[in-house]
Amino acid sequence: MGVRGEGVWSELAFEAGVHSVKRVPATETQGRIHTSTATVAVLPEPEEVQVRIDWAKDVTEHVTTSQGPGGQNVNKVATAVHLVHEPTGIEVRMQESKSQHQNREKARRLLMARVHEHEREAKAAERSAERKSQIGGGGRSEKIRVYRYQDGIVADQRLDTKFSLRDILEGDLGPMFEALIEREVARRLEAL
Repeated sequence: MGVRGEGVWSELAFEAGVHSVKRVPATETQGRIHTSTATVAVLPEPEEVQVRIDWAKDVTEHVTTSQGPGGQNVNKVATAVHLVHEPTGIEVRMQESKSQHQNREKARRLLMARVHEHEREAKAAERSAERKSQIGGGGRSEKIRVYRYQDGIVADQRLDTKFSLRDILEGDLGPMFEALIEREVARRLEAL
């Protein structure tokens, strides 16, 4: 789900964590309370990975003779291009063409693609780690809020405060968000 707007991050950031719902389902014949949990992660939209390579500074280039079949040209003329992207250690070797210039261009395009994929995977791993830090293991003991239908209340574990379930379900989150923001401001001031 995506949410956009001014101030969205400052308020919805507090929703990250485990939410627990306690209710008696309509199908429950003996009146037992069922507990369900949902994990919520609040993350900014991922940005497209932009790769910029400083070919003079970041890349080491070696030109050698090619290997394999091809006769005298392969053995005597330096047409194979070997590129190493120093920051990532990614290597590319290109010897498809008899032209050093063509091999260099192909090697550069391939190196760009591999560095782009490397950066994309690193961003995805960073995002995954951020999500995991927000939701933990997803267990009931890690809950931040309990929605108790039988009592008509929402109890926020961090605030030790109860709110009206009806108000929350109707979208009146203001009092809860204000209390969470006040708590965060107090926590930060105390840390100074």
